[in-house]
Amino acid sequence: MPTIHVDVVSATESLYSGEANCVFAPASTGEIGIYPKHTALLSTLKPGEVRVETEKGIESIYVSGGIVEVQPDTVTIFSDTAIRAHDLDESKALEAKQRAEEAMADSNNGHDITSTQAALAEAMVQLQMISKMRGKKL
Repeated sequence: MPTIHVDVVSATESLYSGEANCVFAPASTGEIGIYPKHTALLSTLKPGEVRVETEKGIESIYVSGGIVEVQPDTVTIFSDTAIRAHDLDESKALEAKQRAEEAMADSNNGHDITSTQAALAEAMVQLQMISKMRGKKL
């Protein structure tokens, strides 16, 4: 079966580099599936799960957004924040969700509503991924 080379890179580290059967990423227009020999593509990413499917299984990585560049034989995902799903911290995600909800409820606090909404969306996606991972373990 043909493979495609995948690199998932955050601002501080490379989280994945290797061959994959396919990749799924949360593009700004919806989830995209990328297979070997895919047409060239450049897209922004929204917060969500990147799934890299290999012969050994699925590598699940949270991204806070970013950019995906697709070439016929290579996929590169750049994100400011990227965390392997099994490294997500539920207590930190719950705290971030609570802070964002409190900031949104207090409209006189001077917070930028757009960044507050983005923080809430990121926390919600992390909690969804944690819940999904927990379901796989049961």
